[in-house]
Amino acid sequence: MKTIIKILLAAALCTLLLACKSGGKYKEEPFTVDLTLRQIEIGEIELQFDTFLSLGGLTKEAIKVTYIPREDAVVLQFRQSFVTYNQCWSRAGRQSFIHALQKYNEDYDARNLNRNVGRRARQKYGVVEGFLLWMPFAFSIRAQANMDVQLGYAFKDRAPYFTINQKEAEHVDPNTRDNNRTSPNITMYFTRAQAAELAALFDPYFLSTLLSPNIDLDDIGNRREAARDDYY
Repeated sequence: MKTIIKILLAAALCTLLLACKSGGKYKEEPFTVDLTLRQIEIGEIELQFDTFLSLGGLTKEAIKVTYIPREDAVVLQFRQSFVTYNQCWSRAGRQSFIHALQKYNEDYDARNLNRNVGRRARQKYGVVEGFLLWMPFAFSIRAQANMDVQLGYAFKDRAPYFTINQKEAEHVDPNTRDNNRTSPNITMYFTRAQAAELAALFDPYFLSTLLSPNIDLDDIGNRREAARDDYY
């Protein structure tokens, strides 16, 4: 009888643990970022976007990159069609970017990039979770949502580019549907040198130097340059 009771208690305990897990108690929280926290400007990078209305060409732009130590998040800030976007990258997302760029460079050197695979190439190196904050108008609400970020490549004017494809994000206001917002799909195009610049800013050792109480700005610049060479 005691044995049966022990078995029943063990089974009940297992059921309780499974219920807690399935109920989300141990589920990983989604990646979010608070832009009101202290930000450190760590650089500016150049990249390309599709021209207005995606008429075929690319336009080069410089975007600001900041780091939020409290959140361990790197933020890419840019404007498209009069909207300001803050594309936030977690530690895991940054590592995925670095790994994806390494695979792209290998494919580039081996001439394994295929211009005939179309949109499938834009997620060849994986999909990561990002967090997006955007403001359609100067005095409107700041929309925010998690979204998928595809890592891959694309050909433009017969030249290959490493790409970040920011998928649509859905902001749902808990109080009124009038404030719901949907961000468009946006693709960012990088030459290998440009992607290496961003990988250097994503480098974990470089970011760790920003946490030192005695930051040497020249030394940080040198380390960023060294990291860039490692990724190109």
